[in-house]
Amino acid sequence: MKTNLVDLSFHELETFLVGLGEAPYRARQVWQWLWQKGCRDIAAFSDVSKSLRAALAEKAEVRWPEVAREQVSTDGTAKFLLRLADAEAIETVLIPEKDHYTLCLSTQVGCALGCTFCATGKMGFRRNLTPGEILGQILVARQWLWDRESPLALRNLVFMGMGEPLLNYDNLLAALEALHHPQGLDFSSRRITLSTAGIIKNLATFGATGLGSLAISLHAPTQELRERIMPVAKTVPLGDLMAALKKYPLKPRERLTFEYLLLDGINDSPEMARELVRLLSHVKAKVNLIAFNPVPGIPYGAPDPGRVEAFQEVLRQKGLTATLRKSKGADIAAACGQLRAEGAAAATAQTP
Repeated sequence: MKTNLVDLSFHELETFLVGLGEAPYRARQVWQWLWQKGCRDIAAFSDVSKSLRAALAEKAEVRWPEVAREQVSTDGTAKFLLRLADAEAIETVLIPEKDHYTLCLSTQVGCALGCTFCATGKMGFRRNLTPGEILGQILVARQWLWDRESPLALRNLVFMGMGEPLLNYDNLLAALEALHHPQGLDFSSRRITLSTAGIIKNLATFGATGLGSLAISLHAPTQELRERIMPVAKTVPLGDLMAALKKYPLKPRERLTFEYLLLDGINDSPEMARELVRLLSHVKAKVNLIAFNPVPGIPYGAPDPGRVEAFQEVLRQKGLTATLRKSKGADIAAACGQLRAEGAAAATAQTP
């Protein structure tokens, strides 16, 4: 099987080209074609010698995830069902903001954590994504914007799609390092956020890299409730998670973001809000509240808007910054917790 150039780090690309008898500096030329220009045709690498292009074409390829299905919401959110080389599929979501786009990235096919409110969790875990499959989502989304001559650019990346990022850490790290390369996609760490359901392994290691900000999918302020809705809490108790977060390296004035999905009658009461304030009182925290988006087969309902406001007000009165995330893409099942690559087989069959 040919080497997919998109899967290689810059140094791996250098080594690959040296193995073809080329000078290391050639890697910079090829790298720019891959990432800055988004070129998928090796023959079009015009400033690369014909002999190198021929050698590359024989041993390598530029393979992006293939768009099997594209859906656009009434609010402008675009969701892509992407088919991978082995016929597995993932979803990625492009979200319009006031002056830019944010891309919600997947890191695994499915997820092993089985959170009871998440459609991805019902898929189970299939496999980890390669660095090229993670980064390929960005290439697909950026090309989609280029094709439409969008006045807004892709500026922010959130690893909040399918899968648990910290359980695919090595491939995630390789992708993040490629993201920061100045001759490549060149994303600032301030524009990258990684969300974890509370995996302690690799948590401090990620913090030490400085390659992105951290968000914690908390969703419950007590161990008992968290265990009930998030099975991961049985192996990573809330006390252990909070102890690890107290040691997490933060930059001056930086705070940890805690995501809290409000489920009707489950975790949306004023009492739960007060419990949350107590839990977060010993860390630098801000809370991102998310009203649950109903999903077929998931046994929860959307919270009453009045309860959402009351919950938020309790946090604010106690001095805790709490913002309510506006859901986007719910009409195409692209909102928080709705990603699920069902229909991949059907989309695959329909795609010529």
